[in-house]
This record gives sequence, C-alpha cells and structure tokens, in this order.
Amino acid sequence: MSRNLILGAVLSSLVLLAALVSFVWTPYNYAALDIPNKLQPPSAQHWFGTDHFGRDMFSMIMVGARTSIAVALVAVGIGMALGVPLGLTAAARKGSWLDEVIMRGNDLVFAFPSLVIAILITAVFGAGAINAIIAIGIFNIPVFARITRGAALSLWEREFILAARVSGKGAARISAEHILPNVANLLIVQGTIQFSLGILAEAGLSYVGLGAQPPTPSWGRMLADAQTMVSFAPHLALIPGLAIIVTVLGLNLLGDGLRDWLDPRIQVARA
Repeated sequence: MSRNLILGAVLSSLVLLAALVSFVWTPYNYAALDIPNKLQPPSAQHWFGTDHFGRDMFSMIMVGARTSIAVALVAVGIGMALGVPLGLTAAARKGSWLDEVIMRGNDLVFAFPSLVIAILITAVFGAGAINAIIAIGIFNIPVFARITRGAALSLWEREFILAARVSGKGAARISAEHILPNVANLLIVQGTIQFSLGILAEAGLSYVGLGAQPPTPSWGRMLADAQTMVSFAPHLALIPGLAIIVTVLGLNLLGDGLRDWLDPRIQVARA
C-alpha cells in the first residue's frame, strides 16, 4: 500500500470525521453572534479564533466541511448516475447516431463551466446549495460519460466480450454484466478526483455568493467575508483556505493511491 494512499486516507478521514461530528457536537453554536468577542485570534477558548460577528471559527469549519462534502458527494453521484450509463450506451453503439448525439451533447456541456451553469440556474431559481449541486452535477456528467466510453471501447473487442455476444447476450446486458465491472476501478479513482474538484467548485460558487446561503457556513463564503480583513485578522482567510487545501490534497492523494493500488499494470511493474 503506497504512502499516497495512506496519507490521503488519513487527511480525508479527518475532514470526514469533522463533518460527521458536527451533526452532534460543535464547541459553540456556529450561528451564535458574539460581537464583543469578534475578530479574536486563535486561543484556548476559541481554537481557530472568531470571525467579524464573533462566531467560533472552529465550529464554522466543522459545519463547513459538512456542507462541502454533501454538495460535492451528491454532485459526483449525479455525474456518475447519469454519465456512466451514457458512456456505456455510447460505447455499445459506437459510430451510430446515438453515439454521436451523446458525445456532441457532452461537448456542449463542456463548453459551459460549472460557474456559468450555476449563474444560469441561479438566474432562474435563485442561489443556494441545491442549485450548486445541480450545476456541479451537470458538469460531472460528461466527465464520467467520456471516461466510461473510452474505457469501454477498449473492452468491446476482447475475447470474453465476443464470447458473451456469441452466447446471445444483448448490448445492454453485456455492458451491465461484463463492461461495467471491468471499468469500476477506473470510475472509483475518477470519482475521487471529481470529488476533490467538487469541493473546489463548491467553494468557488460560495465565494461568489451562489452556493450555500447564510447562516449555513461555507468555506468559500468564509474566504469571501475575510478578503477585506486579511491585514488585521489573517486567520479569517488562512483557516478556511487551509481547510480547502487539506481536503483537496487528501482526496487527490487518495485518488492517486487508489489508482496505483487498483491498476494491475502498475502492480506488475513494481513486482
């Protein structure tokens, strides 16, 4: 087991643990205002200090982890749930009009970054975590569709697939029973990477006011609130920024470690 996998698992587990614990306990009420104690530096009483409203930063970071993980997890789930079947269908119908429609549709979605999609959705339905999930999820669909199609195409000419076709199995059954299990490892690794990108996307959307809305804490909005106070209260920007860095770094290391662990070619090379 590689060091990247271990370190990534440790960092990711710490963030996940903070998010889970926040459901039942935080040092302070993350929404409670305490103006007389605003902008306090980190101390024994407030481990990460307080913000410009006197709210405990450690409590906000814990709940912010919950918000970021929830948004990114659901968004990646949407991308996988819709993108994987589309990719399998496109690979099974390679060269057909259906393959062309799916791939050109993917190109169309790729032309609009998640931020632009979020702005369009917000203009119609308003800002919020749900709309951020939809925007990031839509952007993930073509990613998983392309990955799945590319991996599946390399399998359709393999002997065991030809044997399945000779036995009378249809394209849908072959895709479900033979193709999908053989590309699952790749999808797991890609899902981990997209999860980290989802964390960044959620922070970016919250930074511009399109993500989770007050009083729900969000790392991106905490950075936005801190940008005018960095000179005299640097902890307001450093702490949520470090939270994002640690989370994304942990997930990227985890994805890299999973790729090395699950890829048989790398295992053979090391042996």
